[in-house]
Amino acid sequence: SLECGSSSPETTVPIKNIERELICPICKELFTHPLILPCQHSVCHKCVRELLLLNHEDSFDAGSECSLPGSPGPRSRVPSPSMERLDRLARSAGSISSPGWRRGSVTPRVTTFPCPGCQHDVDLGERGMSMLFRNFTLESIVERYRQAARAAVAIMCNMCKPPQQEATKSCMDCKASYCNECFKFHHPWGTPKAQHEYVGPTMNFRPKVLMCPEHEMEKVNMYCEVCRRPVCHLCKLGGSHANHKVTSMSSAYKILKEKLSKSIHYLISKEDQVRTQISHLEVLINETEENGQVAECGAYEHFERLFQTLQERKSEMLNSIEQSRTRRLEQLRGQVEEYQGMLENSGLVGYAQEVLKETDQSCFVQTAKQLHTRIAKSTESLRTFHPAANPSFDEFVLETSREETMLKELCFGGVPEPPIIDLSRSHVYNEGLLCWQLAEDTLATDHQVLEYRRLGAEQDGDSRWRLTDRVYGPSTVVCDLEADSLYSFRVRSCRNSLYSPYSPEVTFHTPPAPAFGFLFNDNCGFSSERLALSRRRDSVESMAGMAFLLAAERVQTGSYMGLDYIIGDTGISQGRHYWAFRVEPHSYLVKVGVASDSKLLEWFHNPRDTSSPRYDHDSGHDSGSEDTCYDLSQPFTLLTVGMGKMFLPKASISAGSDHGDHSNRVLPMPQRIGVCLDYDAGRVYFYDADTMRCLYERQVDCSGTMYPAFGLMGSGKVHLEEFITEKRLSYM
Repeated sequence: SLECGSSSPETTVPIKNIERELICPICKELFTHPLILPCQHSVCHKCVRELLLLNHEDSFDAGSECSLPGSPGPRSRVPSPSMERLDRLARSAGSISSPGWRRGSVTPRVTTFPCPGCQHDVDLGERGMSMLFRNFTLESIVERYRQAARAAVAIMCNMCKPPQQEATKSCMDCKASYCNECFKFHHPWGTPKAQHEYVGPTMNFRPKVLMCPEHEMEKVNMYCEVCRRPVCHLCKLGGSHANHKVTSMSSAYKILKEKLSKSIHYLISKEDQVRTQISHLEVLINETEENGQVAECGAYEHFERLFQTLQERKSEMLNSIEQSRTRRLEQLRGQVEEYQGMLENSGLVGYAQEVLKETDQSCFVQTAKQLHTRIAKSTESLRTFHPAANPSFDEFVLETSREETMLKELCFGGVPEPPIIDLSRSHVYNEGLLCWQLAEDTLATDHQVLEYRRLGAEQDGDSRWRLTDRVYGPSTVVCDLEADSLYSFRVRSCRNSLYSPYSPEVTFHTPPAPAFGFLFNDNCGFSSERLALSRRRDSVESMAGMAFLLAAERVQTGSYMGLDYIIGDTGISQGRHYWAFRVEPHSYLVKVGVASDSKLLEWFHNPRDTSSPRYDHDSGHDSGSEDTCYDLSQPFTLLTVGMGKMFLPKASISAGSDHGDHSNRVLPMPQRIGVCLDYDAGRVYFYDADTMRCLYERQVDCSGTMYPAFGLMGSGKVHLEEFITEKRLSYM
């Protein structure tokens, strides 16, 4: 039988045993023309198409299939009119807004969807599915699996006249299968076709060379380590991978194959451990089944007791109601009979009329006295009429709302597990965004309660825990935090009035000033040739593309230095303000800090091309002139960050230190960098935003309007923190 193995014979496994790896996570069927998503998971071509164009499934024809190298159908690409129309609609909609931030009435084509494997958002951009590679390796494995599953079904020759013969080989160049006679006839000896590559009979024909989906005429010959995908030389020269680290395809092949082989051998060497863990899991499965049955029986018994108690109380109440009803009816009916006797010629009145006919005085007096007493009582009852019984049964009306609430709040899950605060997604400024992960529990919680307190405030008598309102989600915002203070946070869950234990406490240090909200300015001095700005204007990336190379080519001697500046779209003219950002670790050179409007005008209007080996118009590299007068207040301050390091200016080092020793000037680059500008005091501070440790400070001339400033060169990327951009983006 066919087998799929690793690099050594002893590690081969039957191909029928790997079916679970060949199932598409969307359609739950074997992969058909699988595509590799940017997150490295694979999805069927048709499934991606359905996700992207749910409302336009019928708009695709053969042209869309041919947009992928090696896809079934004609080799030439014939774009369909409907596809071109959709592409134009997507581009025009994309120019109006990005997904999730649209303002116009045009609905753009969907280009973002969550990966079914890892749930990360996959953004295909304007090129859509054409930017994705076919997973030919997975496709070949699926084909071998299909052949193993239908071993009795032979692949027939495509060239034989009826009756067709069984194929013995397939030509990868002709994309056809042949029997022995037809193969010899169509591939005669001594002709170019005799050099074609042939394999065993197969239905899966893939291209001999993988082509770049972005540059369709170019072969992929490099591997981008940032995006983890093959690229061509045009992608690296001036495309989307210009600033990314790439390696040769042969080197990437060797490294990845070695890693995969080592991983496979490691797993095989741990086979006994895996089998032990499988046995343990099987025991847990049996225990789960048994415990589930026990819990089910226990719940049944509890409810039966509740039903029995309710039935007893029901019988008691119904009996009481019946006895009260009978007693009242008897009383009311007796009163009716009494009143009927007051009517003429009936009852008491008729009897009195007969007594009046008595002529014997002594006999009349003997009878009339007792009769008069009865008639007097009847007369009095007419004046003060009262029913003998109350027809209302209000005393038997049940108020069961409290009991119903108690029944609804019956606790079956016990005490819930405590949530865990997610430090990677939680950020604290003058307001705090706290995120947590709920326990992987089978039962949902009702709500969460976040508590926080300011540490070191015992002397102020303000060290008590403060509670937020109930939170019905995995995050909340805490307002009005004091600046430059250390806060402790904890959270717990509630289910059925039972609270979980508190999560482990986490501490955050608030910045020394309120958060300053801004986005990158795409008008003032912004160079679209050398800087790529995100649609939301919250991140910027420098592109060392063709324009940079052409400018550097004109420099024959010395070194070429050119910084591309970009600033915030909001200036500062008073007060204290703080902002934070991230610089990508692969960035070559990035300047971060503040600059005045007058200095920015000088930078933006300065000629860019220069061949001076000691010139840079940020005054940071002009033969040390800035170092000699660094104590003087300048209208700007920029710190250099790059290659995973942060470089402090020379003048910030003590005079007794060795200026040739750079070790005390170089710090590891923080994951998040914070900047605080005190405009009134004319001072700027640089922080490690995770620990709020001040790394550097200096005087700055704040005579004009100050702006957050960034300079990038070569390759680099800066992301503004979410809390810095959140308010601005909410109004866009």
